[in-house]
Amino acid sequence: MQSTTRFIRAILIAATTAATALPAAAAELTVRFGEREPGNMLAPESASCVATRDGKSRPGRNESPSLSWSKGPAGTRSYALTMVDPTVPVDRSDFNKPGTMILHDVARMEFVHWVLADIPAGVTHLAESADGDGVSKEGLALKKTIHGRRGQNGAGDGTLKNGPHGGYLGPCPPWNDERIHHYVVTIYALDVAELPLPPIFSRADLLAAAKGHILATGTTAIDYTVNEGSRK
Repeated sequence: MQSTTRFIRAILIAATTAATALPAAAAELTVRFGEREPGNMLAPESASCVATRDGKSRPGRNESPSLSWSKGPAGTRSYALTMVDPTVPVDRSDFNKPGTMILHDVARMEFVHWVLADIPAGVTHLAESADGDGVSKEGLALKKTIHGRRGQNGAGDGTLKNGPHGGYLGPCPPWNDERIHHYVVTIYALDVAELPLPPIFSRADLLAAAKGHILATGTTAIDYTVNEGSRK
């Protein structure tokens, strides 16, 4: 009986030791868009293109949206932000082409709309227009601001990859796309005040530099379209 008891006790101790040896999972942050976004659709003020009466689009106000997130766990020294559209058609030849529709099920890829690193630990809210207010041909400067250090968005070189443009770039989906576009914002709580990044950096650079420093993450998503006939 005693040997059985010792055996059970040994199993319990081993299980407890194994559980405590496992790495702790990253905590979760709550991320929210501001009140101006009706339902799950991004407000037109935050888009770089808006719908026109003839079913096409024109330049929008491109105001970066209001964003808030919960405070990171103990040890948080900075935050980082990314905003990505994973629903951009790979083939761009039919973008905004009269008489042609981009089918719902065509191959899609990611487009980066916003990258901020080194957001101060005391900042858990970005006001509307904080990192973008108006469409610029050159984008915003890739530099450090009071609310974080700007990384590259996907615009500027024609490939929809890492262009030389920085700051927030609002949605501008093709007006002939059958699919509603989806925009995912992720906030990272980090245990370093500054990430080791080059002067010009992409989202991929940020994620690589943040590896091993992420204490918590949180995501939120919102939709946008300029095509009344589009669907999810």
